[in-house]
Amino acid sequence: MSVSLIIPTFRRPDGLKTALNSVFAQKDVEGAVNIIVCDNSPEGSARDQVERLTPGAGQSLSYLHEPNPGVANARNTAVKAARDPLILFLDDDEEAPPDWVAKMLCAQQAFEADVVFGPVTARLKTADPRFRPYFEAFFSRFGPACSGPIPDYYGCGNSLIRRTLLSGDQPFDTNRNICGGEDDKLFYALKQDGARMVWAADAFVWEDVPDSRATLRYTLPRAFAYGQGPSTSAMAGTPKKPLTCAYWMLNGLVQAVLFGGAGLALYATGSKAAARILDKGARGLGKLIWFHKIGFYGTALLKPNPAGR
Repeated sequence: MSVSLIIPTFRRPDGLKTALNSVFAQKDVEGAVNIIVCDNSPEGSARDQVERLTPGAGQSLSYLHEPNPGVANARNTAVKAARDPLILFLDDDEEAPPDWVAKMLCAQQAFEADVVFGPVTARLKTADPRFRPYFEAFFSRFGPACSGPIPDYYGCGNSLIRRTLLSGDQPFDTNRNICGGEDDKLFYALKQDGARMVWAADAFVWEDVPDSRATLRYTLPRAFAYGQGPSTSAMAGTPKKPLTCAYWMLNGLVQAVLFGGAGLALYATGSKAAARILDKGARGLGKLIWFHKIGFYGTALLKPNPAGR
């Protein structure tokens, strides 16, 4: 069965090169792999880089330009161009081993899955030695030891989705262009509709974490954004669920006070546990202040330094 492999990118040439080279090296895939790179920088900075490349055997490579910055915009533009029954997503900071595509397809077929998620292993260059285990866990994705159906969902990087489930012009919510979470909203809706979600335990990828991200200044705001998920989901559906939202807000208040206070005390003493506890406090605060969005994507990235992300 042929598959469309989508890589959204934004001003990350080295990461894109690594991701594409790993895709070109895929083996033992029965069917075509049609690679779609969607460049989300306004200036189309990745065009020359992509157009100089030659994909592997049984593969095609297409370049798309979505000039309106936003993670949902990039995904939606690429999905519109995809014509295969299955869609794979790989981020431009990820690298896949040579058997990744084959293993994702194998899990999809073995369990007749609608959505498949695989593990992510973070690779850090440098980080505060005290908090390195925390950063490695933060940027990694863990799941069951064995492949099979799962009751929940993960993020879009290293995932496979049936094309028929991505209906309409904007399957990814463009209201999440700056803050992210467009994939969480989609997978939450698919789960509510009874989509069969599966974990492929052996279909892992690596994620390269730049030095600028292996800091509490980056991870705690991200933890805050992740924590917003339950409350935001309760208010995003039709009908809205204000009582459920209130429950999560109360839960978040308690979590923020307890873990936030404990985390600050631990940080002051130089404890290695401080980062993990502060993370829990930040996620609790996100549940409470679910309506305040922090910009991580889209126009929030339009800074004078074109190499930053």
